[in-house]
Amino acid sequence: MTAPLSIIKLIDHFHSSINLYRTGSLNETQTRIEFIDPFFAALGWDVRNEQQASDIYKDVVHEDSLKISDARKAKVPDYSFRVGGVRKFFVEAKKPSVNVGKNISAAFQVRRYGWSAKLSLSILTDFEEFSVYDCRIMPNKNDPASQARIKHFQYTEYVDKWEEIYNLFSKEAVLNGSLEKFAETKVKSGITVDKAFLQEIENWRENLAANIAWRNLEINQRELNFAVQMTINRIVFLRICEDRGIEIYEQLFNLLRLKNIYQELGRLFINADYRYNSGLFHFQTEKGRDDPDDFTLNLKIDDTTLKPIIRKLYLPESPYEFSVIPVEILGQVYEQFLGKVITL
Repeated sequence: MTAPLSIIKLIDHFHSSINLYRTGSLNETQTRIEFIDPFFAALGWDVRNEQQASDIYKDVVHEDSLKISDARKAKVPDYSFRVGGVRKFFVEAKKPSVNVGKNISAAFQVRRYGWSAKLSLSILTDFEEFSVYDCRIMPNKNDPASQARIKHFQYTEYVDKWEEIYNLFSKEAVLNGSLEKFAETKVKSGITVDKAFLQEIENWRENLAANIAWRNLEINQRELNFAVQMTINRIVFLRICEDRGIEIYEQLFNLLRLKNIYQELGRLFINADYRYNSGLFHFQTEKGRDDPDDFTLNLKIDDTTLKPIIRKLYLPESPYEFSVIPVEILGQVYEQFLGKVITL
């Protein structure tokens, strides 16, 4: 299979100004519009939704950064490529002045997205370079950019490698199961996001239970199980809401600078009671509802127990991207989590 004329022209256009682009004259948005969008259009994807499909059935979802506060951003993948509304792979775009082949944080970013969403493969590209990552391997912030990278092309190779790229990432190939077939040919290694997160919250539960039992001697076993479960549930719920743009980003992380973290968490929990009016946050007596939780906010929990939990939910410690973790995966994790009981 030969590369289409549109790709040859795209490569020539990029090559003619490559030195200028490498200095930063081309930003990420321009890179996406001028080079990455037409590249995937040549692979058969309706990148700009010219077919005017409904949101559910768009080939490609462009998910821009959510600006939260203090110039911080909760990032989501630049492109989500889908078939029938089901995610198949992510593409994270960078500008040509970023060295995609060696940039550790960019590689960690795209791997974190793909691993959290339980995808087999995802792509990091600035058009000059095109890196494909095996997202079944749990990412670590200290991994080199080459870790879990299974393919890496320079733009000068696109013509010669076009058939290989097309047979893996074109819409036609993906519809025919190319990604699933490719994943089957590679030995799966590492831990999946659901198993890793379950291990994480089980560790938190043990540490929380030990600290609560030690600092609150009058507590009984039923109360201890309820307090531990609800504390973890509330923290994780608020953290997921942050990544999905519902809560202020890093509001939990900012508590790490304060003393008496659990007291500060209590204020967030009470605010959430007014905001969501749900059983997860129920501290006021209301007609027609079960009795409120009138004891967990009065517990004593040490900062040294809460800090590691909160840190593990944020970069650079966290491998989890809650904006893309499927809801059903979180449900499966919690089903197993709730099936276990703490004994004094």
